Amino acid sequence: MTDTQQHYSSSVRGLHWLMAFLLFSQIFIGATMVARVDSYAILIVLHKALGLILLGLVCLRLGARLITTAPALPSSMPQWQRGAAHGLHGLLYLLMLAQPLCGWLMLSAAGQPLTFWGWVVPSLISADSGLYVLLRALHGLLAYLLFALVLLHVGAALVHGLIRRDGVLERMLKAAPSESK
Repeated sequence: MTDTQQHYSSSVRGLHWLMAFLLFSQIFIGATMVARVDSYAILIVLHKALGLILLGLVCLRLGARLITTAPALPSSMPQWQRGAAHGLHGLLYLLMLAQPLCGWLMLSAAGQPLTFWGWVVPSLISADSGLYVLLRALHGLLAYLLFALVLLHVGAALVHGLIRRDGVLERMLKAAPSESK
């Protein structure tokens, strides 16, 4: 295996860490929005904008994932862990797509315009108050599920980096030797 196959490229790593930062910010903003009525207006504007940005970034990331090869997992990793890792990543991608789309659908069902720095994003569906209630509950449920999967992902990465020391975490932390020259 070459050095570049042992690490993700700098662009993939940069996109991963940018999305991680924005996703944690989005979860924090969403939780704060629900808990604090006094700062709701500014937070909702920020939450909607970040949701659209994250939707665009996850599409970009999926495209990058389709055209690049992920570094191989260590041969010492049991098969069930490999399957769990692939399954977790698949679920993370699915939820990173589903969550902002659910929010967009929710706003559409509420009849509320979704704006992105002055640009009005088209509604995906017609206003429907019953569907809005369902989508709002789903948006909250997906947020909890996404947060739980992110915590599982971080926990697994830390186990590999701090306990097993098998190079899995380093694939996303370090540049390939050819990139650091």
